[in-house]
Amino acid sequence: MARDLRASQAFYSAVLGWTYRPTELGEDFSVAVSGRSAVAGIGALASSLQAAVAWTPYFAVADADTTAARIRERGATVAVGPLAMTVGRATLAADPDGAVFGFWEGRTIVGWSVGRSSAPARLELRTRDAFSAAIFYGEVLAWGSGDPGSCEVAYEDDQVLVRDRTHTVAALRGGAVESAPDPQVRPRWHVYFRVPDVGAAAGAAADAGGAVVAAPSESGAGYEATLRDPDGGLFTVTAP
Repeated sequence: MARDLRASQAFYSAVLGWTYRPTELGEDFSVAVSGRSAVAGIGALASSLQAAVAWTPYFAVADADTTAARIRERGATVAVGPLAMTVGRATLAADPDGAVFGFWEGRTIVGWSVGRSSAPARLELRTRDAFSAAIFYGEVLAWGSGDPGSCEVAYEDDQVLVRDRTHTVAALRGGAVESAPDPQVRPRWHVYFRVPDVGAAAGAAADAGGAVVAAPSESGAGYEATLRDPDGGLFTVTAP
């Protein structure tokens, strides 16, 4: 969600090469396209809302009402929705530690999944207690349930990995299982976008009014840099 939709579109076009197409949700929401494939959505943040600009993951669910009830039962927050839209129902929520996420009941892009094709390379929950977070999301979104189509959950290298059969969809990172939660961490979801050249994307972000938060460097998953758009939205660009 962006404060100035047109300005945000221009920034991400300069940094990530995106173009945009309209949607059935109206002129205040567009789909970002890389080549001919959808990558993400950018919507205009209502001026009356004092929410921070951020990239928010939306998880597909079969029944938004059931998911909302599970969230409330576990002491977390359903902030907005479920809202009926043209092609589905959207809900915005926060987990018990305050990390914001959404879920969606309705039509989705066939075959589109994080870690594949043009979709974001991966999602990462940075939280105080990864093990506790894994229990919450597992119960709410049926991760690790063994139900048809549900994601698998595994604990590796002090992080919880969520896998969609053949590839990792998300990582939940926090303190080690036996350690106390870190009070200095501000829990949030973080998105990684693929680019052909991490250095060029970082330079373009600075030139377009954004900022380089973490300079390009090697990581266990590839070469990456963390950037901030002009409104404060954080994201990471990554290349193999």
